[in-house]
Amino acid sequence: MKKILSVICASAVLLLPLTGCGGSGSGTNGEVIVYNWGEYLDPETLEMFEEETGIKVIYDEFETNEIMYPKVEAGAAEYDVICPSDYMIQKLRENDLLAELDFNNIPNAKANIGSQYWEKSKEFDPENKYSVPYCWGTVGILYNKTMVDGPIDSWSVLWDETYADNILMQDSVRDAFMVALKWNGYSMNSTDAAELETAKNALIEQKPLVQAYVVDQVRDKMIGNEAAIGVIYSGEAIYTQRENPDLEYVIPKEGTNVWIDSWVVTKNAPNKENAEKFINFMCRADIALMNFEYITYSTPNDAARELIEEDDIRNSPIAFPDLSQYSGLETFRYLGEDADQMYNDLLKEQAKK
Repeated sequence: MKKILSVICASAVLLLPLTGCGGSGSGTNGEVIVYNWGEYLDPETLEMFEEETGIKVIYDEFETNEIMYPKVEAGAAEYDVICPSDYMIQKLRENDLLAELDFNNIPNAKANIGSQYWEKSKEFDPENKYSVPYCWGTVGILYNKTMVDGPIDSWSVLWDETYADNILMQDSVRDAFMVALKWNGYSMNSTDAAELETAKNALIEQKPLVQAYVVDQVRDKMIGNEAAIGVIYSGEAIYTQRENPDLEYVIPKEGTNVWIDSWVVTKNAPNKENAEKFINFMCRADIALMNFEYITYSTPNDAARELIEEDDIRNSPIAFPDLSQYSGLETFRYLGEDADQMYNDLLKEQAKK
């Protein structure tokens, strides 16, 4: 699961940071230094980029946004291209750590990325000047049709005593509070003390019903019929359905998190033009398709989606939901250090109960 970790070139990343994964030689047209999540693109695309452009790719990986940010902020390594999540892009932008993109060098972005993804990106990049959507998804409820009564459409089921000890929650501060805030009709980016107190109390009330607070384990537990209901990322839900046809995924009617990870270029990128060439290459339909098939998280690249051969995947309401059909959809925003501390303190209070 991308949100958790893992690496493509594990030994190279652990022992030799900034080691290229895409080939040898210095490159006839310079280099580009990329910092990305582990297992978050098809390594073959790096080799193809090098062969086609003569630009050497120096590739490094991170496990979380929070590990990535201080390295970029400190300038410990001169990265050109990074792939943060929505709220972290906002933080990088607000702290003047990103370069404005020259979209004349990235024509595939405007040509191939769907308009709804540009629109959602405005929540963290208001003028779409600094980022290009790469992968996206939703957070919803995965349930076993043989273990629940009727279809599910609301976060409220996570407080239904009928399913005591059969509910899986995300072991994440923002994800847990997102569920409780949305259930109570609030924004998942709330910093209102009263609203957050209500959400905390809801999580305390729910706690006796929860079998486990997990992350990637929700996938395996649901596949193995070890729980009836779980909060899960849409990319994981697609995999679970292939393994267990009794599983169903739903975006709750109260709304949820729509997350977007995007390519950005650092303010002091030593190879900005090559960085934009790299992003343009990744936005090419055939390359975006390769990456979608490799990592299975939804692509915002409409041209790549048209190339998907399997009808059930190309038209999947899980992989490619029509966001206009839902209300209450938001992306996480960076709320500031004080708000982060408030969320963490409230979750600690919930954990003690």
